[in-house]
Amino acid sequence: MKNDKIIGPRAYINLDRCRSNLIAIKKTVGDKKLLCVVKANGYGHGSVKIAKSIANIKNVQFAVFSFDEALELRKAKIKNEILVFSKLQKNNIELAYKENIILNLSSFDDIEHIESFYLKNEVSPKYHLKFDTGMTRLGFDLNDAEAIYESLSKPLHPYVEGVYTHFATADEGDLSYAKKQLSDFKMVVRKVERFGLKFKFIHCSNSGAVLNLEKSYFNMVRVGMLLYGALPSNKVIDNIGIKPVMSFCGSIVNVRKVKKNTPVSYGGVYKTASDTNIAVIQTGFADGFPRPWFEQGYVIYNGQKFKIAGRVCMDQLMVDFGNVVPGLGDDVLFFGENQIGKLPVENIADQINSTPYVLFTAVGGRTKLIYIN
Repeated sequence: MKNDKIIGPRAYINLDRCRSNLIAIKKTVGDKKLLCVVKANGYGHGSVKIAKSIANIKNVQFAVFSFDEALELRKAKIKNEILVFSKLQKNNIELAYKENIILNLSSFDDIEHIESFYLKNEVSPKYHLKFDTGMTRLGFDLNDAEAIYESLSKPLHPYVEGVYTHFATADEGDLSYAKKQLSDFKMVVRKVERFGLKFKFIHCSNSGAVLNLEKSYFNMVRVGMLLYGALPSNKVIDNIGIKPVMSFCGSIVNVRKVKKNTPVSYGGVYKTASDTNIAVIQTGFADGFPRPWFEQGYVIYNGQKFKIAGRVCMDQLMVDFGNVVPGLGDDVLFFGENQIGKLPVENIADQINSTPYVLFTAVGGRTKLIYIN
């Protein structure tokens, strides 16, 4: 093993695949605005690098959760529109105006704050109005349409340029609840517009709805999980040809020959079925490797599956290689697709009752992100 080789956990981020995924999505949704979601450090992929790789594609805007995430993109010289999903904080309004960051209006308190700022300054950032149609999270109630119009002074109307909601079940097999949400959203948008507000952007379609619910596209779609090349759940089918952007890997740092019935790792719950080669990989659950995966899990080495041996440790995990003697410093693939092989993140998520969202965003800390084009 070469001493200069990176032996810790690495996530290889293929920016070409990210771009090709977005282009495939564009072919599906047509000439809509693409609100690309890069919150939570780009779902663990690196928000700035991801955003820069697609910023020049036509119709691309960005969405983040926190105001600090939006500022990070601005500091990186990203000029595209940025929407912040989180609850509006009045101390961010002035900086949002200066940095051209779009804020989320989801309550009457929010309206009071933006009215106060406008009265003092006679300027305002832009806003998107959010309705809760069934997520039971942030958002105005469906019966708030008239009160919203009455609460917003006329000079502020042009600054409220978007309206949206969020589906709870668009990535499920049964779309009846999502269709009810869509119907309610259409109704409340019509109602608000009849009162006098006009919206430049209307959006409710997330990754699940892009695949499952074409009628939800309006003139903007939100692209999250599909951008990163994974499906939001096992209830949807990839009909656009996405490719995984992240390949999560680690290196073999030790190999030892052990006898049959040798216990491996904490608790000794795993015992070798025969004489075998046990390899130590310098990656653990603190680096994002899913600990519950050890019971039925495996890694990929030279295109073959090898079983995880025993409980995953904080910093390391062990793999049973049987009669194969792997090379020190060689890489194994935890999930993704590269020259080592292929292991879809969705497969692991299904096995451990999790989601790709959880697995992607857990990759971090000591894991080095390596970008390839």
